[in-house]
Amino acid sequence: MESPKDEMNQISKDLLEKGYIPDEVTLVTLFLALNLKKPLLVEGPPGTGKTELSKKLATATGKDFFRVQCYEGITFEQIVGEWNYQKQLLHLEMSRLSEVDKDVFQDEFFIKRPLLSAFINKKPSIILIDEIDKADEEVESFLLQALGEQQITVNDLGTFDLKNDLMVFLTSNSQRNLLDETKDRCLYLYIDYPSFEREMEIVKLQVPSAPNNLIEEVVNTIQIIREMNLIKKPSIRATIDWVKTLLALGKNELGENEFRKSLGVVVKNQDDQEKVKSRFFNKE
Repeated sequence: MESPKDEMNQISKDLLEKGYIPDEVTLVTLFLALNLKKPLLVEGPPGTGKTELSKKLATATGKDFFRVQCYEGITFEQIVGEWNYQKQLLHLEMSRLSEVDKDVFQDEFFIKRPLLSAFINKKPSIILIDEIDKADEEVESFLLQALGEQQITVNDLGTFDLKNDLMVFLTSNSQRNLLDETKDRCLYLYIDYPSFEREMEIVKLQVPSAPNNLIEEVVNTIQIIREMNLIKKPSIRATIDWVKTLLALGKNELGENEFRKSLGVVVKNQDDQEKVKSRFFNKE
């Protein structure tokens, strides 16, 4: 039997092979979530790799991956499933003509959405409930049974028990406060923007052909931009894209001309761009 340290080292190695560099807190939290079989709530600013963590872990561990992308107005039916009313009506009409009763509240008449599909999947799985803070509290309340009791109840169909070694990820950008009951059922991980050293490692891993001086210059610039009062701070992906952009332009350094022309790769708001230009070029 592997020791906790060996298991965490293996998780780290597997994630690195898939292009994700975890820090120590992330590794410990993943280890605990996997071993305690607890849902994991991951919070932090947009663009820090919260969603990517779940996807990379699924790939690294060979688990099937399911995803619910939350948005304002999403319903229980869109997360769990809904009745196929057209099929039900068709079979009711056929039953009337044949004079043979047909129960249309059975599994074959129910369209399964990601959460229920993940629950009854036969293989070990990961489900990502992404940006749960965009869903309303009523929908979040529906999830409490799944998170705490590992069951899903569908009216007129019954209760489904968890059928596999399922790991549940929830991500939040803190658009609203989540229910205390949700937090109580989950382990918690906060992922912030990376330090200069860690972001250097991430970019080197993702763009190995880039010269070290270019990566250092871009990462240093991004770190300064993130400290500014902007509407939208650059994500880690934006840092990687900026390095790739400069390489595509045949540049090995971030000169003023290239900076101005490619700023839209990392700063995607006009007012923010003016602030950045003013900060770096003394532009009023």
